[in-house]
Amino acid sequence: MKSKIILTPYFLDAHLPGLEVLKKWDWIINREPLPEDTVMTRMSILHAALAEAVAKISLAGDMPVSIAGDCCTTIAMLAGLRRSGINPLLIWFDAHGDFNTWDTSPSGFLGGMPLAMLVGRGEQILLEAWDVGPLAEERIILTDGRDLDPGERELVEKSLLTHLEDTRELMDITMPDQPLWIHFDTDILDPVEVPAQNYPAPGGIQQEELGKIFQYLVDTENIAAISLSSWAPVLPGAEKSKEVCLGLLEILCNVKIL
Repeated sequence: MKSKIILTPYFLDAHLPGLEVLKKWDWIINREPLPEDTVMTRMSILHAALAEAVAKISLAGDMPVSIAGDCCTTIAMLAGLRRSGINPLLIWFDAHGDFNTWDTSPSGFLGGMPLAMLVGRGEQILLEAWDVGPLAEERIILTDGRDLDPGERELVEKSLLTHLEDTRELMDITMPDQPLWIHFDTDILDPVEVPAQNYPAPGGIQQEELGKIFQYLVDTENIAAISLSSWAPVLPGAEKSKEVCLGLLEILCNVKIL
């Protein structure tokens, strides 16, 4: 199975030139002309192209690897996987839960809601746009999630998600023989190692430890898809952050990136 990289150089609907410069000749670049319209409409255009690319790659027997500026693109990732007949077990690496709804979010920030969206909670416009049913909560492992809003934490605790606050506990789990989708939000790492983050959370796992966990997952030979939510390319420390995160991505997808 070959890794095929799709680069969506946007944060929600805002273009990120600093992310687009990563592109290589054999990558798919999801760079769509966007109308002057609502954020949701503009995001939907990007997500439609991403879902199509993910489905095409998966149906060809290869592994889609999405690099994007935010976690909301995971909605498109699920749509594409479902079109190719894959109902994945999702392992969500993140400093945050991304499990807010409009009712629990203190800020109303859409980027803090995608995992809740994926399971059918809260905002559903993006999921409904592709006629995609939610992913069952039992099929999701949220790991780390060290920075949760109070209402969000309550939702996580009452949900059927598996929440592993210590990411190293993943290596104690025998993964089922099913397709795995790995979502890697780079802010799971200690901000000392990856300083260019829009929403840094103190603490976090070290690069070396996370690399071992990623290798453990690779050794299952069941990884079917990978999505990465990137560092902030305009912030100080972006070059160091890029090197650390892409080095870890290379472990996951077994392809030279740097």
